[in-house]
Amino acid sequence: MSNSVKDRSIIVTGAGRGIGESIARGLAGAGARLTIADINEESARSVAESIASAGGTAIGVAVDVVDRASVKAMIEATVAAHGRLDVMFNNAGIAQVRQFLDITENDWHRVMDVNGLGVLIGIQEAVKQFIRQGGGGKIVNTASIAGKQGYEPLAHYSASKFAVVALTQAAARAFGAHKINVNAICPGVVATDMWKLIDKGFKDEGLTSRENEAFENFSSGILLGRSSAADDLIGISQFLASSGSDYVTGQSIVVDGGMVLV
Repeated sequence: MSNSVKDRSIIVTGAGRGIGESIARGLAGAGARLTIADINEESARSVAESIASAGGTAIGVAVDVVDRASVKAMIEATVAAHGRLDVMFNNAGIAQVRQFLDITENDWHRVMDVNGLGVLIGIQEAVKQFIRQGGGGKIVNTASIAGKQGYEPLAHYSASKFAVVALTQAAARAFGAHKINVNAICPGVVATDMWKLIDKGFKDEGLTSRENEAFENFSSGILLGRSSAADDLIGISQFLASSGSDYVTGQSIVVDGGMVLV
């Protein structure tokens, strides 16, 4: 077995920035052929061009993960550019801070659609492509420590990430016979634009009084003594995309520096 991802055709959704961008850049630097997919097409193309200018192989495409036609088009573009699809990272997601009693139906559907339905569609369409081309494949979903413990005032976000864990387990059971591995990564407190929005949400809700206070509070108990950088997710992503993880499936692996011990 090898941890090499060289020449593997890999899609990363939500790769225009944040964790997705770091994962994609790490995979491309290790020799994979990347599809950078994001709802912001300009961001996707910018990251892909940056990878290509550094000697890597990447295309940038727009995708709306809750639109099945858009997801199909992303996969078709990947196969056209790279010849096949080997690994699908369902990474795109959103967060929202609302106190429990203030969560509306619209809040619930918005977060659950992107984080839950988006992963469902991504799994389904990747599996169809893997079966069409034969030889199995790998799916990696981005969950969260909030998929292991419910956090208030992130109840609906937590529910959506518990859904990602459940979809990961169910898909692993459904498609193992096709040699399709399905796993999830559960990041902790990661210094990205998403956490800036979460931190602002805490302040806007009157739960904190200054910028970065929520981020600092959540980070304070991390056993390794620091919050996470997006690049901390590169190693686990390369492992799960490689043949080194061929006997790993249905797992949701926590990468949080020691916040949630499960």
